[in-house]
Amino acid sequence: MQLENKVAVVTGSSSGIGRSIALAFAREGAAVTVDYRGHPDEAKKVAEEVEGSGGRALVVRADVSKPEDVEGLIRETAREFGRLDIMVNNAGIEEKMPFLETPFEVYERVLAVNLGGAWLGCQEAARRMVEQGEGGRIINVSSVHEERPMPDNSPYCAAKGGLRMLMRTIAVELAPHGITVNNIAPGAIETPINENLNENPEQMEELLSEIPLGRMGRPEEVAELALYLASGAASYVTGSTFYIDGGMMRQAGSL
Repeated sequence: MQLENKVAVVTGSSSGIGRSIALAFAREGAAVTVDYRGHPDEAKKVAEEVEGSGGRALVVRADVSKPEDVEGLIRETAREFGRLDIMVNNAGIEEKMPFLETPFEVYERVLAVNLGGAWLGCQEAARRMVEQGEGGRIINVSSVHEERPMPDNSPYCAAKGGLRMLMRTIAVELAPHGITVNNIAPGAIETPINENLNENPEQMEELLSEIPLGRMGRPEEVAELALYLASGAASYVTGSTFYIDGGMMRQAGSL
């Protein structure tokens, strides 16, 4: 059991990549807090899956763009399980539209969740970990678009680019406390956010043409990478982005 006696928070874990990470952590012995914002039934199902396999789960509603919600998320986790060892900032949104037509409110909303939420999650988790004095792991689910442009998605790309430098900077600051900080940067993954591609064969074909491995990734594959970064095997790994994209970052062109 790679995470035996560890406690993890996974934001946005009622579905998609977050769900898979929560289940993978629980399978390896971690107690997991399942965070959601708008889908309580799905979050409850994830917790039931964890408990059904003998694990421990807590369900907490928290909007990661709100400081008080993130504070409550960490506080309730520590109250229920006694500590916090692993923080996964996974929650994210995107609203695609041409840059010249993007209202400032959309920019603010996307940045508040994708970058502000990660900032708050990193900070609150790190404070708890420093207080405990036993180190910890912070993992941000970023995107290939922390590096790769994506026309018609400028707020999302701006947030993910910011997340890259946030991770690199706080990895240096938190290293003396034994806290590692890394990003996972998925490419095209089979999640609800990409379901529309199944109804658009031409878009799907265009997407797959940019992936050398010729397929989309699975949430479970991302979860295995998160599991590695959360485990003792990654104790000397910090300040890096780990791309899981089927080779997309090495292919010419951009979506």
